[in-house]
Amino acid sequence: MTRKWPFVGLLMAVLWLFVSGVSLSVSGVLGGLVVGLAVGMPVAFATRRLYAGGADLGRAVLAVPAALKYVVLFLYELLTANVDVAYRVLDPRLPIEPDVVAIPLRVETDAAITTIANSITLTPGTLTMDYDDDTNTIYVHAITGRSDYRSVVDPIRAWEDLALVVFDERLEPGDSPEPPRPAADGGTAGDAGNGGEGRGD
Repeated sequence: MTRKWPFVGLLMAVLWLFVSGVSLSVSGVLGGLVVGLAVGMPVAFATRRLYAGGADLGRAVLAVPAALKYVVLFLYELLTANVDVAYRVLDPRLPIEPDVVAIPLRVETDAAITTIANSITLTPGTLTMDYDDDTNTIYVHAITGRSDYRSVVDPIRAWEDLALVVFDERLEPGDSPEPPRPAADGGTAGDAGNGGEGRGD
């Protein structure tokens, strides 16, 4: 087990590359990474008490390929969703059938849930509306939710498969979501649809 704060500092540096808009050249990426490390490492060290325990270096190394695949898959979905939304907006028929889709999740940690929720919101055509902690269900508004809700669910499931590995979750990729726990009113989220996935009201 090793200390967690260096990994947090490195993660901050990588995130800095995405939000700072560095040029896509070797010098630009390396320069942005140096700046990110110069800021991220001191911040991570100063807040190291927030990261309880240590990090399993071996597991972290195994998670790197899954994290890279997550980024590539997200960028692919981001690109294709931009094209799809532009087509639907420019089409005179305006083929938009919005609906809310309830998706029971397999990930359970706050970091994994937040990562998936933000990925959904950053992708054109979908928006994370709500999350039910009691049933571990996320509610997604999608412009194609009524006509083709599988096109909404499938990318999220693909992200989730990778997030299960990256965040060292209890379930494995390919596992089905666990049956939702009863809500306070006696019902459950995502009752309708395939495998507990359904369109909301």
